[in-house]
Amino acid sequence: MKVWIPHEAGLDLIGEVPSDVTVEVVERADRLPSTVAGVRFWVPPFLGGTDSTALVRELPDLAVVQLLSAGADAWVGRTPDGVTLCDARGVHDPSTAEWVVTAILAQLRAFPAFVRAQADRRWAYDGFTPTDELTGKRVLIVGAGSIGTAVRDRLAPFEVSFTLVARTARPEQGVHGVDELPRLLPEADVVVVLVPLTEQTRGLIDKEFLAAMSDGALLVNAARGPVARTEALVAELGTGRISAALDVTDPEPLPADSPLWTMPNVLLTPHVAGSVRGLLPRAYRLVGDQVRRFAAGQPLINTVVGGY
Repeated sequence: MKVWIPHEAGLDLIGEVPSDVTVEVVERADRLPSTVAGVRFWVPPFLGGTDSTALVRELPDLAVVQLLSAGADAWVGRTPDGVTLCDARGVHDPSTAEWVVTAILAQLRAFPAFVRAQADRRWAYDGFTPTDELTGKRVLIVGAGSIGTAVRDRLAPFEVSFTLVARTARPEQGVHGVDELPRLLPEADVVVVLVPLTEQTRGLIDKEFLAAMSDGALLVNAARGPVARTEALVAELGTGRISAALDVTDPEPLPADSPLWTMPNVLLTPHVAGSVRGLLPRAYRLVGDQVRRFAAGQPLINTVVGGY
């Protein structure tokens, strides 16, 4: 059988595969290394876009689509019947969790303001107001999956308290249901959103969500841009009542005329939380494991069933 992967480096990183498996590199949908016949296992590019989702229906023998992203929103409902869709759950946990911790610390300790002062060659200690701190904060994590757990573990040494939220409550694990957010949001100093993009989470961060946050609270969105309603973000952040650290926006790229660019209480990064040097080795360890499982007729992991 043929396995298509999007990176030349993956040929070495994927590890040993059965002798009847041929691994080929497909970096672009318009540059195929061979005929589509016999392609049973396909790994689309990390940010493949609509070209990749269109190609999936041109592979008559396809059985598995293994994503390199933790989110599968671009693919759900777009794979043919009989094709198993798997995400890269676990691959992005360390990098995304690091970004969340970095973003929280940067905002609370006012690093963006100090960077601006450095660019102006201005010693910002004159008239300096002490910054906030992470120690002792109440952190609400919306999305109690593997990334949410990784964030919790990395924040634990900062002596913070945690509240975790998922789609449905898991009382035995201390996880609250999303229906409890109106009560939980006012009690949080930091709100971290890590949910997948689904019909249920689209627009989750709306006017009511933001209004329920306490004065001075920090919103951290490392999920997907459409999880937040942009007009509601602009309106609430424009008051200066709360602050935000955003790795994702709607749309992406963020238009140059968006007010979010210039708000002093907003830290923006261009959807890079998972983009680190260690990504490909972790990703292809998963891909290699999945290929070997599939070739041996064993159950695959990370099959997409929804939820958070």
